Amino acid sequence: MKKVFIFLGPPGSGKGTQTSRLADKLSIPHIDTGSLLRKNIQDNTEYGIIAKSYIDKGQLVPLEVVSNIIKDRLTKDDCSQGYILDGFPRSIEQAEALKDILDSIGKFNLKDDAVAIYFNIDTEILVQRLINRRSCPKCGTIYNLISNPPKIMDYCDICDTKLVTRKDDNEKTARARFETYEKETAPLYEYFKQMGILKEIEADNPISEIWENLKAILSL
Repeated sequence: MKKVFIFLGPPGSGKGTQTSRLADKLSIPHIDTGSLLRKNIQDNTEYGIIAKSYIDKGQLVPLEVVSNIIKDRLTKDDCSQGYILDGFPRSIEQAEALKDILDSIGKFNLKDDAVAIYFNIDTEILVQRLINRRSCPKCGTIYNLISNPPKIMDYCDICDTKLVTRKDDNEKTARARFETYEKETAPLYEYFKQMGILKEIEADNPISEIWENLKAILSL
C-alpha cells in the first residue's frame, strides 16, 4: 500500500473532511501546511522566526523556508509509517521540492510510495460550498449549511462551540482563489498523471459516498 498521500483539489472541494477520516483509519498524521507553518511561528522555531519575518512584511514565505519546515516534520517518528500532505505541494515547483525532500530523507520516494488524489468538482458548486461553510474555532470541525449542517444550527456537534464564518468565505474572494488555483495548482494534475501516481475522485457527492470511493481507489 502507498505510504504518502497527497490531496489535491480547489478550495472547498472537501479534502479536509476526507484527510481527517483517512488519517484516523490508517493511524498516520495529517500534515496541513498552513497549520504547520503557524505552529512553527507560535513555537518560535528557527524557520518559524524566518517565516514570520516575511509574513509581517506581507510577503510570501520562500519555498526554501517552507520546504525546511516540512522536511523537519516528515522526519518525526509518527511519520515513519506514512502521512497525508494537505496544502503542499501547490505548484510544480513545490512538487519538485517535495521530491527532493523525500529523496534526502530516504524513507519514501514520490514515484513508488506516493499517491496523489485529485478532488474533481465544478467551480460553481464550490462557490456555494464556500459561502455556506462554517467552522468551529475550538476543535476545527468544518460544516456546510447545505450538505453537512450541524445538528443545532450555528453550534459545533463535537464541543458545542459557536461556529464562525471565515472572513475569506465570500463569493468575491472565493472566485479569486479559484483563479489562483487554476493558474498555479491545477497543472499538478498533469504532473502527477504523467508520473503515474494520480487518482481522481468525484467530489460532488455526499461525504459518505466520497469516503467509500476514496477507500475503494486506495484499496482499503
